[in-house]
Amino acid sequence: MTAQHHPSRTRTLTSLAAAALAVVVLSACGSEAATGTVGSAPPAAVAAQTSGPAQTPRPQAPTAAASPVKVPKTTKPSPAPAATKAGTALAQLATIAIKGRAPKTGYSRDQFGHGWQDPDRNGCDARNDILARDLTDETFRPGTNNCIVISGTLAEPYTGTVINFVRGYATSTQVQIDHVVALADAWQKGAQRLAPNQRQAFANDPLNLMAADGPANQAKSASDAASWLPPNKAFRCEYVALQTAVKAKYKLWMTQSEHDAIARVLASCPDQPVPDDDGGVSVPVAVKQAPKPKAAPEKAPAAPRPATEGGVFYQNCTAVRAAGAAPIRAGDPGWETKFDRDGDGVGCEG
Repeated sequence: MTAQHHPSRTRTLTSLAAAALAVVVLSACGSEAATGTVGSAPPAAVAAQTSGPAQTPRPQAPTAAASPVKVPKTTKPSPAPAATKAGTALAQLATIAIKGRAPKTGYSRDQFGHGWQDPDRNGCDARNDILARDLTDETFRPGTNNCIVISGTLAEPYTGTVINFVRGYATSTQVQIDHVVALADAWQKGAQRLAPNQRQAFANDPLNLMAADGPANQAKSASDAASWLPPNKAFRCEYVALQTAVKAKYKLWMTQSEHDAIARVLASCPDQPVPDDDGGVSVPVAVKQAPKPKAAPEKAPAAPRPATEGGVFYQNCTAVRAAGAAPIRAGDPGWETKFDRDGDGVGCEG
């Protein structure tokens, strides 16, 4: 039987074949999408094509902003006070007793001996020893065994100036020998309790003596560090160190205001050393005072002194100076040995 061609069936077969081919193609595409083959659509795109309608993502709750962490400010600790070094004036100051000022009752210059002494027994009095120590280019009076200084140059510490010293009635006062711790100040801060020979040592101790500008020394007078300091600020540390060393040596005290004034100065130079004793004598042990002799009966006034050789008579060095005759020498009109305390043939010096 001859087969008959049916167009409708042919179209049906063709449609089925095409559908089968489409399935194969789609399967291949899906495989490529899953494996991420180069050239395929991104997985998200495929999911969008195959998963149906896109889902709207759930809104996320807002995340609270992190609170800033408060970091405490770093406070630099206050610097600890520097330890006081041994051997410094500041350390020595801490050993000085602090008390009130005693009355000045009974004070006189003679409580510290009569005039300049020779504590080191070198044949020269303390005044000339200090001039020789503190001056440069000094010259000495001939025949005095290099004791009596007659000229020199002083780099003056209190004022910071230079003084050309020349001994003489009108010029000697330009350079004076200052007691670094004034005698009257010492009297009110413990020296009353010292024996007479200790006070004499104090007044002639090189540690407590300094060649100084006359007007500056007069301005200082009996002041302590609370009421007077050298105008030359560069010398103040050394000056208060000397005062502290003298008071420590003789076991004198300070007032609170004096102590505080010295501490303020030394705070700017905490390493200021304790000064050398500079050859000063050691403090003598207390000597028992001999009982005072009974007062002698009053005598009739002495007859006026006759005029000495040359017809001139001077009652004392004040009269010699007033007459313009100082210094007076052996053989000069009015000369008497009472004017020559150091036995060098010259009296009423400086």
